[in-house]
Amino acid sequence: QVQLVESGGGLVQAGGSLRLSCAASGRTFSSYVMGWFRQAPGEEREFVSNIKWSGSSTYYADSVKGRFTISRDNAKNTVYLQMNSLKPEDTAVYYCAAAPRTTYYSGSNYCTTEMYDFWGQGTQVTVSS
Repeated sequence: QVQLVESGGGLVQAGGSLRLSCAASGRTFSSYVMGWFRQAPGEEREFVSNIKWSGSSTYYADSVKGRFTISRDNAKNTVYLQMNSLKPEDTAVYYCAAAPRTTYYSGSNYCTTEMYDFWGQGTQVTVSS
């Protein structure tokens, strides 16, 4: 079992920045691909970014590429999402999630919610125009 707790959400003006954190319980954090998803009101949950268990590879949705950066600190059991140049359309509840590692990592294989076994409760990000 992995328990995930997100933090760092809030209200920010367009063009601003936020850094989300997701703290994980358990001693096997480094065995999981970690992902960030988001869900706006009335919309389906959508993929944002993921990171390989070692932290050596990352993958992003086109909508956030160049603006968001995912990272992880396995010693602290924490994954981060640095969000810069925020836009009103980034407004959503942001969720982190954990997927068990496989033999081979390909970021594009970890873009769907079905790949992830554990989810946090979410943190609200609101970007005002």
